[in-house]
Amino acid sequence: VGTSLATVAVAALAATRAHHRRGAVRWTLLSRMLPTLLVGAVIGVLLAEMMSSAALKRVFGGFEILIAIQLATGLGHSAERILPGNATLRVGGGVIGTLSSMLGIGGGTLTVPFLSWFNVPLREAIATASACGLPPALMGTAIFMVVGRQGPGLPELATGYLYWPAFLGIAVTSLLLAPVGAHLAHRLPVTTLRRVFALLLAVIGVEMLVTG
Repeated sequence: VGTSLATVAVAALAATRAHHRRGAVRWTLLSRMLPTLLVGAVIGVLLAEMMSSAALKRVFGGFEILIAIQLATGLGHSAERILPGNATLRVGGGVIGTLSSMLGIGGGTLTVPFLSWFNVPLREAIATASACGLPPALMGTAIFMVVGRQGPGLPELATGYLYWPAFLGIAVTSLLLAPVGAHLAHRLPVTTLRRVFALLLAVIGVEMLVTG
């Protein structure tokens, strides 16, 4: 999980830069969610240290499948729904930060559906989700490196729970391909983009259920 978060940070940084150059990142949304994204990241690491994540993975997997169905079909969509106040955004940020750092996943799997539910345009939701994924990934990685220093059976070339060879191998391809994903997000029709993202969530959900 610690190494996964570190790779998420690299991908999020590269994708955010690419989306920002297209003017798609809603920085005001990030600023409103930032405090609880960071607090959630800390809570997620502490929970990951204290409990098995198997049950949570099953619940999260089922949730992702439901969100995939909602995105693909438009169930529950309301054109009149608008962005909520700071309280709701910060609760959402806390949940996203907690689950992201606990499961070692990119926050976009939760942030994109969360923002889309409030009718943020899909391209802007994806771009903003990339930016929102960076702070909890960095925070979670740093804490995993610290709390894991006394972990039993750590391999060589690890700093706490960050295993450098795996991180470097994945980070290189993330740096190369994250901008490609950002480019496609701004070129594909929105309907196609929504279906692709729904499929991604469904695959993640099934994987969580199987491995949970």
